[in-house]
Amino acid sequence: MAQVIVLAPYADEVMEPLTRPDDSRSWQGCFEPLGLFAGGWVIEFIRVRPRSGLLRHLESLAWPHPQSVQVLIHDEEDDCFGLWMMQEGVLTEVPLPGHRRYYTPAPATDEFPPDPGLLWRTKAETAVPYGLFTSRQDPRPAW
Repeated sequence: MAQVIVLAPYADEVMEPLTRPDDSRSWQGCFEPLGLFAGGWVIEFIRVRPRSGLLRHLESLAWPHPQSVQVLIHDEEDDCFGLWMMQEGVLTEVPLPGHRRYYTPAPATDEFPPDPGLLWRTKAETAVPYGLFTSRQDPRPAW
């Protein structure tokens, strides 16, 4: 399961359509407002396919303050939430101190959706786990 939180001040109008079902989107599901936090919404995905295209969709929206948009993503095996912010109109993962994203090899075909990798804490004395890489192995966007 993966949890995605969008933090965007003064973006209620932008996010409102994403709180309703829409079969025309590449991703499935609906955001819900974060209870006590104004300018925050959350969605959970149980499988990988229903989330494909989510970041590209969020990039395409007319944010009132794009520089303030933060997307936090926590996948099932991650040690913590990853952070994506707008950089030149593209949601880009912001490196977190003491953490690194590891990737598995890309599948031989497009039959399976791309893997977003694993965000794990790093230790100076720890080598990269066997079968994982620090460079992106699958060029397709995972979100």
